[in-house]
Amino acid sequence: MKETIAFLKKLDKNNNREWFAEHKPKYQNVKLYMEDFLQSVFEGLSKSDVIERKNLWRIYRDIRFSKDKTPYNIHFGASLVRAGVKRRGGYCFCIGPGSTWVGGGFYNPHKEDLLLIRKEFEYDGKTIRKIMARKKFKDTFGEMQGTELKTAPRGFDKQDPNIDLIRKKNFYFHRNFTDAEVCAPSFLKETVKTFENIRPFFDYMSVVLTEHLDEGQD
Repeated sequence: MKETIAFLKKLDKNNNREWFAEHKPKYQNVKLYMEDFLQSVFEGLSKSDVIERKNLWRIYRDIRFSKDKTPYNIHFGASLVRAGVKRRGGYCFCIGPGSTWVGGGFYNPHKEDLLLIRKEFEYDGKTIRKIMARKKFKDTFGEMQGTELKTAPRGFDKQDPNIDLIRKKNFYFHRNFTDAEVCAPSFLKETVKTFENIRPFFDYMSVVLTEHLDEGQD
C-alpha cells in the first residue's frame, strides 16, 4: 500500500493529463494492486456475509458539471454489495493520502426506504441507540454520519425525542485511518474487521426495511 499512497501524493501535485499519461504504467501497477486488495477484502468479508458483487471506483473524475476541472481523483475507492433483497446496507472504502476511511451504510436511500427508516426511528429510537452505544461499535465508528434536514421532515414532529435521527437523509458510519495505518501490514485485516463491526447496524436496518416483504405471504 506504500506505493499506492506515494503514487496518489504525486498525482495530487500533478493532476493533469500529461503527467498521468507519462506515468500510466505506474498507475496500472497500482490499480492491479488495488484490485488484488479488493479481492482479498471480498474473500475475508465473505466468511461472515454474502457479497453479491464488488466494484473498484474509477480514478477518472466526471468534470462535466464541476467547477473543479482536475481530471483525476486523489484516492482509490471501492464498494461491496450484499446479496439478496433482505440483506441491506453497503460496504465501501476510500484510500487516499490523509483521507482514508472504511465503513458503510445507507447512502441516499430512495424515498420509500427513507420513510420506513424515519418511521422506525419515530416509533423506536432505543434499539438503534443501543447498537451505536455498544463499546466495540462506538470505539470503531463514533457517531452516525450523514447529511440532514435543518428541520423535521414533513409529517414528523420537530419535538420528537428522536428528531436528530429522523432529520437525517443518509445513514452511515466511517472509521478513519492514518497513512501509517494504511501502509501497515495489518491494514487488510483491519479493513475486514471494520466491515464486520458494522454488521449489527446492517442486520437491524435490514429487518426494518424488509419485514414488510413477507406481508401477505402464506
